[in-house]
Amino acid sequence: MRLFLLLLLTASSAAFASRPCVTPDEAVDHPEKDVCVSAHVYNVVESSDGTRYLDVCKPEVADTDCHFTVISLPMDRREVGDLASYRDQEIHIRGVVHVMHGQSVLVLSHARQFKDGAEKFRPNPALLAGFSAESGKTAFKDPAMTAHGHKNSTAFSSAAQH
Repeated sequence: MRLFLLLLLTASSAAFASRPCVTPDEAVDHPEKDVCVSAHVYNVVESSDGTRYLDVCKPEVADTDCHFTVISLPMDRREVGDLASYRDQEIHIRGVVHVMHGQSVLVLSHARQFKDGAEKFRPNPALLAGFSAESGKTAFKDPAMTAHGHKNSTAFSSAAQH
């Protein structure tokens, strides 16, 4: 019985263990996938517009030959925090690998990504076009909210009247 419980505990902990991390070179092969990347941060660079970059390519690799980087946008600075402490450190970071201008990029939008957490949620602006919380209307057209063309619409309307 003890052996069975030990095996069950081991199997369940393995099932809930976080997925293995990939290297930056392997991350390039996972476009638009949510992955964990394990890398050494050689430098932290900030551009004039406030975008910060975690340079995970060795110093001897030319920028044109570096095909993966981690970026943090200025609007996420508060949620991400100070990145200087990651210089010369090994990191594990989770996020979706995007392809921008021929380079693979992982966007760091929240500090929880360093602890296998998700990126910050950003609503799709196209879905929110014309939405105002004061209007009392939904942000999108939901067919379930109208009675037009639904064969069960009379059941809902008669139930609402009773």
